[in-house]
Amino acid sequence: MRALLDLVVPVHCAGCAAAGAAWCAGCAAELSLDPVRVRPRTDPGVPCWALGPYRGPARRAVLAAKERGRRDLAAPLGLALAVALARLRAPDRPLVLVPAPTRAAAARRRGGDPVARSAVAAAQWLIDCRAVPLLRMRPGVRDSVGLTTYERAHNLRDKITTVAGALGPAGLAPNAEVVVVDDVLTTGATVTESVRVLSRIGVRPRAVLVTCAA
Repeated sequence: MRALLDLVVPVHCAGCAAAGAAWCAGCAAELSLDPVRVRPRTDPGVPCWALGPYRGPARRAVLAAKERGRRDLAAPLGLALAVALARLRAPDRPLVLVPAPTRAAAARRRGGDPVARSAVAAAQWLIDCRAVPLLRMRPGVRDSVGLTTYERAHNLRDKITTVAGALGPAGLAPNAEVVVVDDVLTTGATVTESVRVLSRIGVRPRAVLVTCAA
């Protein structure tokens, strides 16, 4: 059946357009390099890491997942995040991945939240790790495209909140490491507000990890 489908609708890699696979080995290898430390214009107060710059296969994969409904990319992007997290995390401590929130309208248009899907996929590759959708955006947040650094920060101020009960009855383990996960880091406004809101409820993230840094 897979071979028949390939004849009718040939599969091409979302990263490089090579025929034969939805995500090729070459693009997977490019996203599996050591994560890079980045310093956004809006400082969230915790270290920020990226799998790579916002170009090439990483950029094309993120856009395909967000704008072209490529839900199948959650698995390879999640694996790339998991590889980076395995290198960054402290040993013998539980890990909690908190997806940065997205606008509800954008999530509906995309058939769900690709960042949350990738975070769930990443957690499945790691021992003692879970993805928790702890943050959500309030109504009234504008699309950030075209906004300045100040406008992006103002647009999100007090527009991100926590989801009651998301951590479950056991809550957060005292020694747990929390990492905020997002797809693209531009000015840092979203992750900065996310870290601020989490810290306000006593959840202090250790780091931010993104697929691409713009």
